[in-house]
Amino acid sequence: MFLRAEDTEDQEDELLSLSLAIITDPGGEKNRKRKRSRLNIVSNTQKPLNDSNNNSSTSSSYEGYNCEGKIFKLLQVREEMLKLDQKRKGVVEDGKGLHLIHLLLITATSVDENNVNSALENLTELYQSVSLMGDSVQRVVAYFADGLAARLLTRKSPFYDMIIKEPTNEEEFLAFTCLYRVSPYYQFAHFTANQAILEAFERDEDINNRALHVIDFDVSYGFQWPSLIQSLSEKATSGNRISFRLTGYGRNLEELQETETRLVSFAKGFRNLVFEFQGLLRGSKLINLRKRKNETVAVNLVFHLNTLNNLLKISDTLKSIHSLKPSIVILVEQEGSRSPRSFLSRFMESLHYFAAMFDSLDDCLPLESGERLSIEKNHLGKEIKSMVNCDNKEEEEDDDDEADQKKSCPRYEKMETWKGRMESHGFEGLKLGSKCLIQAKLLLKIRTHYCPLQCEGDQSGGFRVFERDDGKALSLGWQDRCLLTASAWQCV
Repeated sequence: MFLRAEDTEDQEDELLSLSLAIITDPGGEKNRKRKRSRLNIVSNTQKPLNDSNNNSSTSSSYEGYNCEGKIFKLLQVREEMLKLDQKRKGVVEDGKGLHLIHLLLITATSVDENNVNSALENLTELYQSVSLMGDSVQRVVAYFADGLAARLLTRKSPFYDMIIKEPTNEEEFLAFTCLYRVSPYYQFAHFTANQAILEAFERDEDINNRALHVIDFDVSYGFQWPSLIQSLSEKATSGNRISFRLTGYGRNLEELQETETRLVSFAKGFRNLVFEFQGLLRGSKLINLRKRKNETVAVNLVFHLNTLNNLLKISDTLKSIHSLKPSIVILVEQEGSRSPRSFLSRFMESLHYFAAMFDSLDDCLPLESGERLSIEKNHLGKEIKSMVNCDNKEEEEDDDDEADQKKSCPRYEKMETWKGRMESHGFEGLKLGSKCLIQAKLLLKIRTHYCPLQCEGDQSGGFRVFERDDGKALSLGWQDRCLLTASAWQCV
């Protein structure tokens, strides 16, 4: 079940009221500035009931043991949920999905306010109602509940790692591969970026010596580049070869080596193309780049800027890119409906976003699919838990030692926000070629139950693509939710 316009008016009013209450976050500023000490099971279990003759100490210890009991009950119910998934699978009854969303938002509020008892009780009720094999609302709520439980316990708890449980590199790679294959999400981003890069290369053909240099700030597994290699090869001949150099930033040396091996092996099948790969660790300075005279330089910022944990890093990155004077800069980011500040507003924004992602998977894979479970558990679920357990250091005050351990929050922001940042750093938008839209529409027809562009007024179902900003941006949406936007830029 996905939150649709067909829900009853009373239910919509109820959810809207709750959403507005959370977004306005009364008293939230005071809570954010307060140095919180969340639940720590270890400290509670180390404090004996007869530690002091003072009644308040005894009462405090009793409360600690009471919370500990609720925690073990919570973990037990969660374990039962995981074991009973096969028996509990199915579609949530009408109205029950909205109740789950309502309860999840109340739980998030309790966690944010450090109301431990209320949060534990609500989380226990959630785990009794959700399933990883159920409706899309059940599934997405299950992962958000895990994120909230981990945030409540904190990293000091011995149960934190059990709830977070990061996937192995192999599991993460398999999940990403499955999502890439069955959903248009990543392919839309990559194909649109590659088409814009190819057109920039064609515009420079008189001066670039048939040489293209792409700087990818997040090369990941390199899945974006085989299609561009193939497209460039189709433009080359044995007597007039094209040079394609790819500089890719990666998380670690192993990832970079595997990416290089994969791409070099693929490029060997195209003898009229000269392919080179240079891998750099994230954080390496742009001065380490090997530049050649007159080559077309393209910068690829696909899902990168939103991972930087403060505006200063974003600004420094854009300044460095501008200094390279690239022919084109490709920006692709997840789309948000607002620029969230507090934890609760970020939580709401992420819930809407991932609810759409989970719902869209039902359009791509059957409910009982093992691939769907892998995607949600080891890719989307990992992102959800990471989001819930991160804090924005620019906007929240924490102890220094605690802040250092926290992950930065991805920025699900409006296209207009990113546009303002690009323009303020000396870039102007480029109109995307008509082939980008044609290609995107064709991709959706192949991959999913496609809702044609003329159905834009009818938000009843399916993926859709649409142009924005006078053709300077192209967005992928699911029903009435914009998921991501691609845009092209050049130096002023």
